[in-house]
Amino acid sequence: MRIVTLALAVAMLAAPVLAQQAAAPPTSLVREGVTEKLTDHVWAIPDGSASLVPNVGIVVGSKAVLVIDTGLGARNAQTVLKEVAKVGAGKPIYLVTTHVHPEHDLGAHAFPADSKLIRSKDQDVDIAASGMNLANVFASRSELNKELLQGATYRKGDISFDKDYSLDLGGVTAKIIAVGPNHTLGDTVVFVDGVLFSGDDAMRPQPSVMAQGATLTHWLATLDKLDALKPTHVVPSHGPRGDASIIAGYRTYFKKIQERVGALKKAGKTQDDVVEAVTDEMVTQYPDRARLGGAIRAAYAEAK
Repeated sequence: MRIVTLALAVAMLAAPVLAQQAAAPPTSLVREGVTEKLTDHVWAIPDGSASLVPNVGIVVGSKAVLVIDTGLGARNAQTVLKEVAKVGAGKPIYLVTTHVHPEHDLGAHAFPADSKLIRSKDQDVDIAASGMNLANVFASRSELNKELLQGATYRKGDISFDKDYSLDLGGVTAKIIAVGPNHTLGDTVVFVDGVLFSGDDAMRPQPSVMAQGATLTHWLATLDKLDALKPTHVVPSHGPRGDASIIAGYRTYFKKIQERVGALKKAGKTQDDVVEAVTDEMVTQYPDRARLGGAIRAAYAEAK
């Protein structure tokens, strides 16, 4: 009886952990069957806040379909295409990526050969500069990632643009805008039917300033451009979607960093001192120290 009671107690303790594991979205895998309709023309496949999974956009017009981001590798691309077939079967496919990080771009090669990939010129430069470096890092993290990235390669664009590109899908037009350097050199956003696919340029998670030469001044100017679109829905690269308050959240974050860094640099503090001081001040509200540090260093570099 005591053995049975002990076994039952262990099972009861383990149950919440197992339930959490069962509820957790699968890392690196785009989910099938969860696509949500946002407007008459726009759908999104939510990431469930899973690691290395993007929020994927699907825009359907009377003439063609636009897919925004691909997932990591061919397996995820096939999942996306299954969801496309449910809402836009038989229509020509256009594809754009919010930036060239692997989970957003390295499924493009598995799309149909007659699909059209739209790339900003900045994305081409970004790919030429960094190649498969980040993909190799991701592949080293798990056997699943390694499997997903097997044979993956950056697909050459079929349509190239400089600052912006308007795509008529039939009854709805998508405006594709190059906004980097912020998170990456080739950051791209898409505005269509009142929905803003904001990439990593406006999310609920803390910003990651990764592009060489990126400044908070430029990122804040990007946020002004996104606000001016007056989006009804904001679908970020990662995490929950929302409204324009997502844009406002990033503005508050960057302005606070700019003001504190500017004051401390003017007072003669070194970069290392400023990083430590501002991180300590903000880390309770913004707990990702690495991302805080990146933004603080960018602000210090441009502060007078």
